[in-house]
Amino acid sequence: MIFLTKKSGLYRVLGLLLGGFALSFSGCTNLDESMYSTLEKENFYKNKLEVMQAALRPFTHMQAWLAPTGQSGYYYHSELTADQLAWPQKGRHGYDSGDHFRLHYHTWTTTENRLITAWELLWTGLGFVNAALDDITTLDINQVGMTQEELDEVVAQLKVLRAFHYIKIMDLWGNVPIATTIPTAPENPETKTRAEVFTFVEQELEDNVDKLPLTSAETIGQVSAAAGYAMLAELYLNAEKWSGSARWDECIAACDKIISGEAGGIGGTPALAADINELFANDNSANPESLFQFQFSRKAGFTFDWGGFFMSYDYMKEVLNVGYGGWNAFVVVPSAFDAYPENDLRKKDWFLFGPQYKYNTQTPVVGTEEYAGKPLVFVNAIRRESEGDLTSVGSMAKGEENSGARFNKYKSGILTDDNYLENDYIIYRLTEIYFNKAEAIMRKNGGIANTEAVDLINSSRQRAFSAADWTSEQYTTATLTLDELLAERGREFIFEGKRRADLIRFGKFTSASWWDHEPTNNENRELFPIPQVQLSINPNLKQNPGY
Repeated sequence: MIFLTKKSGLYRVLGLLLGGFALSFSGCTNLDESMYSTLEKENFYKNKLEVMQAALRPFTHMQAWLAPTGQSGYYYHSELTADQLAWPQKGRHGYDSGDHFRLHYHTWTTTENRLITAWELLWTGLGFVNAALDDITTLDINQVGMTQEELDEVVAQLKVLRAFHYIKIMDLWGNVPIATTIPTAPENPETKTRAEVFTFVEQELEDNVDKLPLTSAETIGQVSAAAGYAMLAELYLNAEKWSGSARWDECIAACDKIISGEAGGIGGTPALAADINELFANDNSANPESLFQFQFSRKAGFTFDWGGFFMSYDYMKEVLNVGYGGWNAFVVVPSAFDAYPENDLRKKDWFLFGPQYKYNTQTPVVGTEEYAGKPLVFVNAIRRESEGDLTSVGSMAKGEENSGARFNKYKSGILTDDNYLENDYIIYRLTEIYFNKAEAIMRKNGGIANTEAVDLINSSRQRAFSAADWTSEQYTTATLTLDELLAERGREFIFEGKRRADLIRFGKFTSASWWDHEPTNNENRELFPIPQVQLSINPNLKQNPGY
């Protein structure tokens, strides 16, 4: 586990259970061995700006594990274990020691390097939160030029951010230690049950959410009230799995705080984006649908770089007129692409599919691997079509450079666009709150939708269809079943890092089949193992069942 330790006024990022791992204080992803970051408290906290810089440090670190920016963190493990995205081998590329195969087939082990990375990233972030809290809660407000109310607000933001880290840690590993301070010497914290972690997170959120600043255009990039209530909504939506007791009424109440505007909103009151592309565009920073986001900016030198995981090779620069290519990594699972009807605008706008042309021309882009010198056409299959296989289901081992529909949900704009790559990454949005409330209503009602639940989902879904198609595509209380809600949730939130938790909550993660995945029927796989390297160093950690 990663903790900060404190000695002689210095904080040191120590790999307590990892033998030397550390992160540079100025960068989120520097994993150089034996490098320790130091911060002298007495020389740093001189004014309100520096207090806020320390408080926001864990928030900037979060992008390394939560956003699809190239790290093997929460996002990677949430999506590649589920039924929508895969990282298949494509010819000579992408096998990577079978890492992505084991995720897809649910055969991961306790020694997965990428799972160790996820553990390191999340616990380091938690250490940053605790370090800031240890410092800020002891500051003299007169020396830093802040009022007590301002300082209390910063402390509340940090405690809610700590709760958010624990939501994701609890989601992945379940039974983990609870750490709230920075030890003065290395220690071996003991494992708490998932229900105990849930209770801690709930208390942190309930005690602090009303102390957060209201969400507004001025609080973008901070932990504000709508974000806090969105965390509560997620917590209560998953309470039956995470704590053993359903909390549907509490989920609905948290959603209502956001929907009513009581928690604020970037536009005053949150509102759905007008169309399916607006929220993900390169001018999305002040979109009224957003509740919590990473404020990325190319102009400020902190870019949301989704290219690594999601873009195909460098020829995509010609397709999109952009400056980035990628590793040809993530593709859409064929059964997930098939889940969209042909008249669904999301199928047209959120994916790259079919023949690929140089930007704004009809000149084909040509491949460089199996289709070297031939027109590149993305197909809804992961099989060796270049070798004549046009009918098999395919497999994780049989991909080609053009296998699978590709990501096009966030759009950077072209190189000459003034807002090129100015996209913020959306963590919570109002549509998710509508879905959460609708699901809670249905589960309270024995899985049956009422008019309110249907209206909540239709208000979002309507954006995905033309006016002519909408009459036949809208849900009714008869057609909006729980299975259909899960399917629509997948169509709406694809690429947003949420699918694994949804499948687990609906009882499908270990029991359902999709494309090249057969069910394990092993509920132990709903939790990842504590990495073996952690168990070897801390005898107080307890391995999850089944490992």
